[in-house]
Amino acid sequence: MDADENNYKLNNMRVELKEIIQSSQWHQLSTNEITRHLETDLETGLSESEVAKRQSHFGANELKAKPGTSPIVKFLQQFNQPLLYILLIAGAIKALIGQWVNAWVIWGVTLINAIIGFIQESKAESAIAALASSVRTNATILRNGKKIQVPSTELVPGDIVLLASGDKVPADLRLVQTRNLQINESALTGESIAVEKNSQPVNPDIPLAERTNMAYAGSFVTFGTGSGIVVAIGEATETGRLSQLIEQGTSLKTPLTRKFDKFSRTLLYIILGIATLTFAVGLGYGNSWAEMFEAAVAFAVSAIPEGLPAVVTVTLAIGVSRMARRHAIVRKLPAVETLGGATVICSDKTGTLTENQMTVQGIYAGGQYYTVTGVGYAPSGEILLHEKQVDLNTSPVLVECLVAGLLCNDARLEQKDEQWQVIGDPTEGALIAAANKIGFNKSNLEREIPRLDVIPFESEFQYMATLHQGKKLSPNTHHSALSTTHSSLSTIYIKGSVEAIVKSCRQMLDAEGKIVPIQANTIHSSVNAMAQQGLRVLAFAKKNVPTTKNSLDHGDIQNDLIFLGLQGMIDPPRSEAIIAVQACIEAGIKVKMITGDHAVTAQAIAKRMGFNKNGEVMAFTGQQLAQMDNQQLKTAVEDGVVFARVAPEQKLRIVEALQSKGEIVAMTGDGVNDAPALKQADIGIAMGGAGTEVAKEASDMILTDDNFASIQAAVEEGRTVYRNLLKAIAFILPVNGGESMTILISVLFARVLPILSLQVLWLNMVNSIAMTVPLAFEPSSKRVMQQPPRNPRQPLLSGNLIKRIGVISIFNWILIFGMFEWIRQTTGNIDLGRTMAIQALVVGRVFYLLSISKLSAMIIDTIRAVR
Repeated sequence: MDADENNYKLNNMRVELKEIIQSSQWHQLSTNEITRHLETDLETGLSESEVAKRQSHFGANELKAKPGTSPIVKFLQQFNQPLLYILLIAGAIKALIGQWVNAWVIWGVTLINAIIGFIQESKAESAIAALASSVRTNATILRNGKKIQVPSTELVPGDIVLLASGDKVPADLRLVQTRNLQINESALTGESIAVEKNSQPVNPDIPLAERTNMAYAGSFVTFGTGSGIVVAIGEATETGRLSQLIEQGTSLKTPLTRKFDKFSRTLLYIILGIATLTFAVGLGYGNSWAEMFEAAVAFAVSAIPEGLPAVVTVTLAIGVSRMARRHAIVRKLPAVETLGGATVICSDKTGTLTENQMTVQGIYAGGQYYTVTGVGYAPSGEILLHEKQVDLNTSPVLVECLVAGLLCNDARLEQKDEQWQVIGDPTEGALIAAANKIGFNKSNLEREIPRLDVIPFESEFQYMATLHQGKKLSPNTHHSALSTTHSSLSTIYIKGSVEAIVKSCRQMLDAEGKIVPIQANTIHSSVNAMAQQGLRVLAFAKKNVPTTKNSLDHGDIQNDLIFLGLQGMIDPPRSEAIIAVQACIEAGIKVKMITGDHAVTAQAIAKRMGFNKNGEVMAFTGQQLAQMDNQQLKTAVEDGVVFARVAPEQKLRIVEALQSKGEIVAMTGDGVNDAPALKQADIGIAMGGAGTEVAKEASDMILTDDNFASIQAAVEEGRTVYRNLLKAIAFILPVNGGESMTILISVLFARVLPILSLQVLWLNMVNSIAMTVPLAFEPSSKRVMQQPPRNPRQPLLSGNLIKRIGVISIFNWILIFGMFEWIRQTTGNIDLGRTMAIQALVVGRVFYLLSISKLSAMIIDTIRAVR
């Protein structure tokens, strides 16, 4: 084949691949169709020459990191503020006329503000780089009929990749062969439990989380083996599509920065207009250009609140420190205030609202339903029947059910740093914890009843089985209820899906441990009742066999099983998160759950936690959202409380739909799939413990304890920060108002200036900052979380605040002008008059500071308490 023909062939393949990728059809195609499209061989793979050609056409299997802004440009961008323009120009003109001291003071103010801003924004966006590193690995592949290892960057479409437990999936694969293959895709789909994989085609419209014949780049193989054909590399993978969503995401300004920008522009126009008027009027009175320029500069400097950016930064920085003490690390300073103004919190379920530890909460055995207390993998808790602790000696079937879950189990529990952790499958960890609550120890029990053989769980059969040597338990096991394990018989314990177990059972144990005919209808009714509570239900059975049997096969499990019971488990909600959700709802904040889990489970958790709108927990699935237009989606996000099985693009659409309705959206997440929505949200909140680096880099804030209660605490701190900011503005602006009124009126009436520009800069930069900082330390009000969120459209300066600033500005003008005129007329010393005018203003500010701080209220309360 000549080069032109080969290029033509590859171009056609490239077009064909692009069409398939865009329509996401790989999962619905058969193995033969895929090998035909990709022109590959399942037995030998691609040849080296074919790989080289495809690499030149498709490029490397890697994600391109977005170039960041250079530090110099980022520093210069700090001067791109309307109010700083005036100061820079004023400083330049001062330098031109030889007043270098004044020029350097003015420039120093702008430089300090720029340095503060640069430090806070010094971290470049690196989410794409983190995402790229998350998919780099080595891959075991077939080429030229040989099994070799290559860097994942060298993979091309059509390569045959071999997967084993512990491997990171190097590219998007269409699986062609599996053996007990389970893959953890939680970072991509939000599903916390590993997904069982197979090679059968599935429906074209099935959600990404349910495409059981696909393995996606960046996910991890947790169990079994398999092989697949590379169908997408680099930017064409699902992870690559996420990187493009992150790049395309709009970096929204926070509500605070938007309001400050609007305030700055308005103030800029007013100052320029009045400064020009001052200059013109002064010239009209016959004053010199130099005098009038000094007056105009003095007015501009007096009207600009130079200390305000520094005070805002200090106030936000104090908020950052307070939040850090409450497990919330702020990466971007304005995010402190943004969270306080949040009107909607979209929270992930697993690990944030829940414990991220599967827990058995209900057991059905012998026709009775038992309640299990305790949370997580810790052995603390009890098993109750009719709200009373069970007597294990009279509950043999309960003991048998728990023993089956303990022995037919490959996981183990370990205690690290006073925390219990599961090594293995979380579901099996929950079964161990349940048995531990009645005093069983897995290691001891395995020594008493050793395992002889095992049939691992396979999705085809939907069960796991273990064969155990028959042996009497030693006295220290102290559970006489295990009377059915005899030395003359070995026992097969089986766990699996209800359908798989019940169909092989003809008998069951009743409440007294006697063998009776199975009551399948009653069992299925109990399963439905447990499923409605959001519990994941497993069935348990056993079969006694001769001690001469030392191996298992599937034929042993097909009949004559004795049904033991059901265990229902769930990842339970955190108790503190339930309280925090209710606190947010009482504070007028809408809380919505966005999860990759199933809708029934998510709704059950939402009901337990008090999520509702008008008493109803309305849930939407990703499939439903995909069929909605923008208007329907806006209605859905308004009415919906739970959004389950959602894709990354849908999370992004949910956030955008809420923002289009004027909501201030806080979004939590921990996976790669959450990164686009985290970046788009007004404030993105990543999980510090379970969160991926991609999610952390796309976020504005990181929770160190992965707990929703910390979000509620951070909201409280954010509201306090905003309230303290308003106090700071109410304290600073009246000084600027009094100063500018003094200069303006002096010019209009041809009077000597009572204050000069250098004095004004000292007042605004030194005195204002020093006196305003205490307001930043004001503690939270007890009622801060009992008030609704402020209206996002409310301006920075409300009508009442403007009135207060106006009244205090007039008072300050009277104080400055009055003191200056009194000293000038009594002593004739203008410089002394200016000095005394400044000192009088400072004294007046002390009293005003006390009047708006909580200190005065505390003093009054103390006096009342003493009386």
